[in-house]
Amino acid sequence: MDNKEDKIKEMTPSYIAAHFEEKVHADLFKFLKDNNRIDAHVPVCPDVEEAWPEIAREYLADAAREFNQYPVVTLGWIMFVGMAMAQYWDEDWVGYANEKRFYENIREKRGFDNIDDTVLQDILHFEGEAAEKESAVVSECASRVYSMLMREHIEPGTDTALGCLIAALHQMYLAGMATQLKTLGYRMTKMGE
Repeated sequence: MDNKEDKIKEMTPSYIAAHFEEKVHADLFKFLKDNNRIDAHVPVCPDVEEAWPEIAREYLADAAREFNQYPVVTLGWIMFVGMAMAQYWDEDWVGYANEKRFYENIREKRGFDNIDDTVLQDILHFEGEAAEKESAVVSECASRVYSMLMREHIEPGTDTALGCLIAALHQMYLAGMATQLKTLGYRMTKMGE
């Protein structure tokens, strides 16, 4: 492939979104590691990761509707969904495994506007200061990712914009999963550390 073909490939929406997702992952997970919300080796949970395509399909309709007026909320709420999924996995994944409407069931409890409360109070059972601290972390992560989206100067309404939004949502979901797994006591450290 010559230099001209490389430059054309770098301009495709899928390439731009994939590159953006790598940048979001690096920034978000460094922030979380620096704030002791995840370990250096991020826990993986294939069951929760495999649920992403269905959750993304369900969530995207709400995200597309809400993003222009509430971009940080739209990014933050999916992190809460990732936390809920990790909690479900820890509690009884066999019981939840056949569920096909995870996101819709979470949203239907109190509505889209209250996904944070639904997850924090009803699923994670956080109250008071613990809930406030968790909300602050999610808010900071969402603000960071939104800032990164804005710095990309992507034209709204394009395939590239949609791809980058989906990439950002995916990384927020994974961050929610990772932080909740650590909260639950899952550690990806060498024995004896």
